[in-house]
Amino acid sequence: MSDHGRPWAFAGAIMVGSGRVRVAAITPPRGHNAREAHTIPAQDLFPAANTPPNEPTWIPVPPDEPHTLRMLITAGPTYEPIDAVRFIGNRSSGRLGSALADHAARAGWRVRLLLGPNAIEPSEPGVDVVRFRSAADLGSLLAEHLPDCDVLIMAAAVADYRPDPASVRQGGKHRRSADSLVLRLEPTPDLLAGCAAKARPDQLLVGFALEPESELLASAHAKLQRKSIDLILANPLETMESPDIHARLIGNPDRGCPVDVRTDGPIPKGAFAGWLLEHITPLARSRAGTEPARGQA
Repeated sequence: MSDHGRPWAFAGAIMVGSGRVRVAAITPPRGHNAREAHTIPAQDLFPAANTPPNEPTWIPVPPDEPHTLRMLITAGPTYEPIDAVRFIGNRSSGRLGSALADHAARAGWRVRLLLGPNAIEPSEPGVDVVRFRSAADLGSLLAEHLPDCDVLIMAAAVADYRPDPASVRQGGKHRRSADSLVLRLEPTPDLLAGCAAKARPDQLLVGFALEPESELLASAHAKLQRKSIDLILANPLETMESPDIHARLIGNPDRGCPVDVRTDGPIPKGAFAGWLLEHITPLARSRAGTEPARGQA
């Protein structure tokens, strides 16, 4: 119970020190605003325990409380090992995925971010960050966490190829020599298509298409159909590692998402996160059955 006589119903909690807990409240006591983060005494949430949990916890909202949307985001590169010190990877900073995680958390979503190596981290303490390194790692995490989300945003730059296991020097390194080194590569699994095959009808799946601008639109439409996903964010290759993005959000009408909107020229990735969330939220609520879709264009 709170000091206002009304219990906290909340979406998540994280220890911030000195016996206090930061929560994203769904139904806070009188005197607090709903869907805002609050820092309160730990005993208000954990009266039966001397200390609260040490790690972020997602706690189900009671059936009579408003549905809180849950977002699963992937961001950053994958590193596919060649030997103990070398790898094949993608040039991805994870900036966009982390900005989206921060913005969604501030908007009241429950957010879990699967984040690759050396990627920019989110700043919001309510974002649950889980690290991965390779495409195989990310595939395992997606299998584990996909059932617990309403929206999946696949922003990670997953390597298309990885060294064949026979080419990988486990526990050692390929030494320099006068001879050529030949690496045999094999394709990595299509993780987003795999998620689409397992997803529930009430989940919204969003992919990214990073291509040269001349090929962007055709590639985006092809990926929508091939992967059987709901939305794709078409992003010109020229904006890679840039602080700005000039993008187009395209929906799959066969899956009930007749969307085609674009940013008004290049915008900062932090601002773009809000733009994308504005368009995704009504579609996610409609798919989850909490309100009708709106804002489709």
